[in-house]
Amino acid sequence: MSIYKSLFKQTAIYGLATVLPRLISFLLNPLYVDVLPKSEFADVSIIFAWLIFFNVILSYGMETSFFRFYNDNEIDKNKVITTSTISIICSSVLFLIISLSCKNYIAQALGFKVEYIVFTIWILFLDALVIIPFSKLRAEKKSQQYAIVKLANVLINFGLNLFFLLVLPKLANSSTDNLFNIIYLPNFEIGYIFLSTLISSLLTFLFLSPFYIKLKWQFDKMLWKKMMQYGFPILIAGLAFAINEHFDKILLAFLNVDKEDIGAYSACYKIGMFMVLFRTAYTLGIEPFFFSYAKEKNATETYATITKYFVIFGAFMSLFIIVFLDILKRPIVPNATYWEAVEVVPLIIFANFFLGIYTNLSVWYKLINKTKIGAYISIIGAIVTLVVNFALIPYISYYGSAIATILAYGTMMFISYKLGQKEYPIPYEKMIISKYIGISILFSGLSFYVPIFRKTYIFGILAILFLTYFIYRNEKETILKILKRK
Repeated sequence: MSIYKSLFKQTAIYGLATVLPRLISFLLNPLYVDVLPKSEFADVSIIFAWLIFFNVILSYGMETSFFRFYNDNEIDKNKVITTSTISIICSSVLFLIISLSCKNYIAQALGFKVEYIVFTIWILFLDALVIIPFSKLRAEKKSQQYAIVKLANVLINFGLNLFFLLVLPKLANSSTDNLFNIIYLPNFEIGYIFLSTLISSLLTFLFLSPFYIKLKWQFDKMLWKKMMQYGFPILIAGLAFAINEHFDKILLAFLNVDKEDIGAYSACYKIGMFMVLFRTAYTLGIEPFFFSYAKEKNATETYATITKYFVIFGAFMSLFIIVFLDILKRPIVPNATYWEAVEVVPLIIFANFFLGIYTNLSVWYKLINKTKIGAYISIIGAIVTLVVNFALIPYISYYGSAIATILAYGTMMFISYKLGQKEYPIPYEKMIISKYIGISILFSGLSFYVPIFRKTYIFGILAILFLTYFIYRNEKETILKILKRK
C-alpha cells in the first residue's frame, strides 16, 4: 500500500471517529427538545459547555506534547508514555479530590443539582484518564482499534439516552412492581443524560485499562518539564477555541439571560451543525494532504484551488440550508416552543463557514512551523467573543452571542489571510472567492429575513439556481474535465 493510500485510510478512519460523535449529538437534539422544557435544555447545554472547557484544562496540551516527543527518535518512547501518563493521573486525581470536596459550593454557585455536578466531575476524570491510551493507539497507527473504541463510546451513550429517556419511563409505568419501576426516577431527565455519558466514559476506560496494567512505571522530571513547556501554548489555544465555540452558553447564564431563552438558542444552534459536520470532515481529510503536498512545485496554486472549492461548496451549502431552514428545523427541533431562536441560525451557519475558510487559510503557519501564530489568532478570536458578548448580551440577549461568534471567526479569517500573504504567499482567486461568499450571504439574508421571500420559497429556489449557474459559468472548464474523466 502506497503512503498516500495509507494516509487516506488513516484519515478516513479517524475522520469517522471524530465526525460521528458530532453527528450523534446532532441526532440527540430532537430527543432532548422533545423530552426537556427549554429551561432544562439550557442546563444541559451549559453543563456540556463547562465539560468541554474543563476537558481542555485537564489535558493541558499533554496530548499534543505526547505526539511531539513520542516521535523524537532521541527520546525513549516508554519514558514519554509513562511520564505523560503519570502527569495526567496526578492532575486528574487532584482535580477529582478538590472538585468532589467542593461539589456543594460548585452546585450552589452554578445553580445546578449536586448530583449533576458529581456526574460531571466523574466524567471529566474518566475522560482525562484515557487521553494517553488513545494517543498511544494513534501514535502506533492502530487506527481501527482507536475508531472501534471511540465509536463504541458514542453508540453506548446514544443507546443509553434512548433507553433512559424513552424506554425506561414506559417500562416503569407499565407496572407498579418491577425492576424498571425501582430504577426509574421521575423528573430526572437531566440526570439520566449525564448518567449515560458517565457510563459510556466508564466503559471506555475499562476497555482501555490494559494500557495501565502493561505500563512500565517511570517518571522523567526533565522530560516532563519539556512536555509541559511545549504543551502550554496548546492549552492556551485550546481554551481560546473552547471560548469561541462553546462559552456563549455559559456567558448567557452568567449575564442572567432567561434559561428558556438559553434553551431555545442552544437547541436552534444545533441546526448549524450541518456546516460544522461539513467543515470537520473536510478539515480531517485535507490537512494531511496539505503537509504531504508541501514540497511540490505547484503547491501554493493547489492550496489556492482547494480553498476556492471549499468556498464554493460552503457557499452553496450555506444558501441551501438557510433557504430551507423552516423545513429543516422541524425534524431537528421538533418542539415549536423552541423556534423563537431560529432567527439567529443563519449567523451561526456563516460563522462556521468562516471558521472553515480560516482552517484553509491557516495552512501557512503550519507549513512554516509557526503554530504559535495559530494560538495568537485564536486568542484574538476569544477576546472578540468575550468583548462582544459582554457588550451585546445585556441588550439583545442571545442575538449578541450569535453576532459575537460570526465576528470572532470573521476576524480570525481576516487576520490569517493578511499574515499568511506576508509569510507564505498563496495566489488565492480573491475576486471570485469574494463573489461566491457575497452572493451566498446576500441571497441567504434576503430569502430568510424578508418575510415575503421566506414564506414562498420561490426567491430562495431562484437564488440557489442562480448561484448554481454562476458557479458553473465560472468553473465550467474544471467541471467538464471532471465529467469527462467519469
